[in-house]
Amino acid sequence: MPLIKKNHFQVKYLNMGNFKRTLITTALPYANGPIHIGHLAGVYVPADIYARYLRLKNEDVLLIGGSDEHGVPITLKAKNEGVTPQDVVDKFHKIIKESFEKFGISFDVYSRTSAKVHHETASEFFKKLYDGGKFVEKTSEQYYDEENKQFLADRYIIGTCPKCGFEKAYGDQCESCGTSLSPTELINPTSMISGNKPVLKETKHWYLPLDQYEPWLKEWILGEHKEWKPNVYGQCKSWIDSGLQPRAVTRDLKWGVPVPLKEADGKVLYVWFDAPIGYISATKELTDDWEKYWKDPETRLLHFIGKDNIVFHCIIFPSMLKAEGTYNLPDNVPANEFLNLENDKISTSRNWAVWLHEYLEDFPGKEDVLKYVLTANAPETKDNDFTWKDFQNRNNNELVAILGNFVNRALVLTNKYFNGEVPAAGELSNYDKETLLSISAIKAEVDKSLGNFRIREALKYAMDLARLGNKYLADEEPWKVFKTDPERVKTVLNVCLQISANLTIILEPFLPFSMEKLRGFLNFDKMNWEKLGATDLLRPGHKTNKPELLFEKVDDKVIEAQLQKLLDARKANELAEAKAKPAKESIEFDDFGKMDIRSATVLEAEKVAKTKKLLKLKVDTGIDKRTIVSGIAEFYKPEDLIGKQVSILVNLEPKKLRGIMSQGMILCAEDADGKLSIVSPDQKVKNGSEIK
Repeated sequence: MPLIKKNHFQVKYLNMGNFKRTLITTALPYANGPIHIGHLAGVYVPADIYARYLRLKNEDVLLIGGSDEHGVPITLKAKNEGVTPQDVVDKFHKIIKESFEKFGISFDVYSRTSAKVHHETASEFFKKLYDGGKFVEKTSEQYYDEENKQFLADRYIIGTCPKCGFEKAYGDQCESCGTSLSPTELINPTSMISGNKPVLKETKHWYLPLDQYEPWLKEWILGEHKEWKPNVYGQCKSWIDSGLQPRAVTRDLKWGVPVPLKEADGKVLYVWFDAPIGYISATKELTDDWEKYWKDPETRLLHFIGKDNIVFHCIIFPSMLKAEGTYNLPDNVPANEFLNLENDKISTSRNWAVWLHEYLEDFPGKEDVLKYVLTANAPETKDNDFTWKDFQNRNNNELVAILGNFVNRALVLTNKYFNGEVPAAGELSNYDKETLLSISAIKAEVDKSLGNFRIREALKYAMDLARLGNKYLADEEPWKVFKTDPERVKTVLNVCLQISANLTIILEPFLPFSMEKLRGFLNFDKMNWEKLGATDLLRPGHKTNKPELLFEKVDDKVIEAQLQKLLDARKANELAEAKAKPAKESIEFDDFGKMDIRSATVLEAEKVAKTKKLLKLKVDTGIDKRTIVSGIAEFYKPEDLIGKQVSILVNLEPKKLRGIMSQGMILCAEDADGKLSIVSPDQKVKNGSEIK
């Protein structure tokens, strides 16, 4: 077997065909929230497509996933909700895992880093490196919360960003300007636990000396992996050229994998060190033969990730594996860029996202539609934008009008003219031959694209087969020809049905639920990739089933509802972040004393005709019974106000409103969104009681 290079622990083979198996890992999502479309487009949909493709080729492949359940985001979530970190990860691990299963991400195992097997694996990995002298010990000053007697992780510290002045920057990054920070750079740092100013205190940690691996990384990545995607290669080169620094593998925190050293009480493995080991522990959970997938040089290791994880999977984790000495290194790291939503950055904190579990509830049976749209618009080389209008257009104009239309017409005509039986083809015309030959040509393009991790391009070529069939059927017009030449129609429909059968193979990695449905219409078993291109998949006389619609249109009302959900989320965020208006200029006490505010009870209430906001109220002020016109009709029903006690400015000069003399003003609190809430006594008082 031809070799490129051999070092003391790994053999790299010439091409993919020389690997006996493939291990695919997917970035571990934080279990502090559900999965959204950005996660799907960046990592899980392309990984699933690639894994399904290899399985169709009868290759030995594992797709590994799991929840990342350690780190500060988990502890922050727990603190904010008043629960334990375990409560948080149990809740979201369940939501994430079930969402993936319903959506059809075909993990061979979906594990979690709070599992016992992971704690054991991560501890063993650390201990081997520690015993081998691979770490360096350093004592440094870190922020410490004296009231709570604990060191503060970067995300437990907020302060003013020294770059842009944002007042709520974290100790590791400013989310306003995106600048990476260290806690000591923050202006006016504050502990998020106690709200106090932290102090600097010495603490000891263990570091992975990445600087020592820099020459090797330069050769391994920049020299040997120029085939990696430009965004991956470029980011790695930038980091290496800037010079690598030692990176702490431990931190002072209670939640995580405890550092397996007596002298490290109260310390855990840093999540960046702990999390990628989760790929190994998940494989252990799946099979006792796990070492075959991690240590046999005939296994190809692939990491599917987003661009924010490139450094961890291309520089840090490989350095860890290199230090350990017995594991394979990644052969490729096909990272995607970010997906935006309606021209705005997806943000979990702002609820600006399309959540997978909500999509599955709102669009039952349309898992493949979302997969299709996310793949067709995948952010492979640059950040892309998901819009609900594009979702609707791609569903209606491509899945329905091209793919669904073609297979439905082919099956309906077969049912109509030949009782649902596949007709035998007669003599083939040049157009017939060219059309059938195109199937193999399209297959070759899909193979080439997937082999280079151009998933979006591969889908485009796969859909070209549906476009080919649609055009062929439209050109041949068998519904017209049948009247004069039914034998020709047999050939045309035979060609169309062979294309349909091939579609179930070529689109299986991309649209698995839909292709299972189409196989049901065709009464056709699932075939492997090798059969793709064959023109006799359906034999003459084969009985097809009665067809139904493969896809259905998405109407405007559905899209409008999704857009409104996003607008509601944006409005809620704006309200949550709204600040109170500054206080007005000071007044003298005597000025305030001129205002006569009394408690009163509403006796009658009705809407003012031809107005949207006004209510006419009759109130008992304890002094008299009077009429007041108030602009609260959008927030209160007349019948709900009768008998309610309110606060009234009784000495306001009367004013005519819509022909009604209003004698006073009901006091209300106005929220940031303009919503009015009546100011009422918290217990019943006598009408006319002064409010001071």
